[in-house]
Amino acid sequence: MSAWVLPDHIADVLPSEARHIEELRRQLLDTARGYGYELVMPPLLEHLESLLSGTGEALDLQTFKLVDQLSGRSMGLRADTTPQVARIDAHLLNRRGVARLCYCGPVVHTRPDRPHATREPLQFGAEIYGHAGLEADTEVLLLALDSLHAAGVQGPVIVDLADARIVRALFAGVPVDAAAIARVHAALAAKDSSTLRELTADFPVASRDGLLALVQLYGDASVLEEADRVLPASAGVRTALSDLKQLASRLDGARVSFDLADLRGYAYYSGMRFGIYTDGASDALVRGGRYDEVGAVFGRNRPAVGFSLDVRELVGVLPARPLRAAIRAPWSDGAGLGKTIAELRSRGETVVCVLPGHESEIDEFHCDRELVERNGQWTVQAI
Repeated sequence: MSAWVLPDHIADVLPSEARHIEELRRQLLDTARGYGYELVMPPLLEHLESLLSGTGEALDLQTFKLVDQLSGRSMGLRADTTPQVARIDAHLLNRRGVARLCYCGPVVHTRPDRPHATREPLQFGAEIYGHAGLEADTEVLLLALDSLHAAGVQGPVIVDLADARIVRALFAGVPVDAAAIARVHAALAAKDSSTLRELTADFPVASRDGLLALVQLYGDASVLEEADRVLPASAGVRTALSDLKQLASRLDGARVSFDLADLRGYAYYSGMRFGIYTDGASDALVRGGRYDEVGAVFGRNRPAVGFSLDVRELVGVLPARPLRAAIRAPWSDGAGLGKTIAELRSRGETVVCVLPGHESEIDEFHCDRELVERNGQWTVQAI
């Protein structure tokens, strides 16, 4: 195999896309900062027990593992940043009140999570710790929508809502192990009624009927009315449905749908969950929700809600950006030209000095102006 061939689902990022990704990264972080979120930068590599504590099998299978040559301990390359941010909130910040934190950095997956996906996403996310109310859920949803707007997503977006508490309430009092629960979750996600009927054959009637009903509970706001009618009238189910109604009412201008059987993602979700979809994307561009137990393994179990997205995937559904405007300058050792170029660059202009013999080469920058000398003075003129 040639030395320059990269592993499957790993790719270099070339200039135009790299510039778009970097500009988008800055826009997303600036959008989060506008809401009061503070930037954190967790390490890419961490002890395995810290990286995977409380996250469930799905994240474990996605994590590359290795042995630390200094300590002999098992380490992992992060596949998701949320557990690390929960650790930071619990042990390094340890604040009493609300903490709003954001991040943007690479994560690495052992396998792509869907066809044609990269195994090295650039994950941007924002999270609120310390508030259990719908106000925090609403803020996270609004920030996610504003982030897509700032990125330049065109056309309508759809916010798809679900709530992990509904399925948890339907499992209450059912004597099944974690493996059985995982199989039921998989059948629900696939909307496989026949398999679900087999798996729940020995369940109490109310739980079995409720789980089977979930397969059909997806669509517009009428889904919540139907859920009120067909699901067991437990406190957990009623609270979840009421919260979903309130959240949907606060998303003015956004198209909202519901899929009450949606259980995709990692095991730490504990309440409201959402995905945001748009034309041109094969799956949700943004996923998030409430995960109140995520900090428990770090000794500080407090409310948490947030979202994340892959900046590289987001770039793939956006229009290509035009080449960056620049000023072309001749190559010279003259002090006057050098001073003029330095002044232009200090004002944020891009000045490309043309190396001798390479005057006609095309690159990432669109040189729409040039520096010319007139009467001993260097001035910028349009090309």
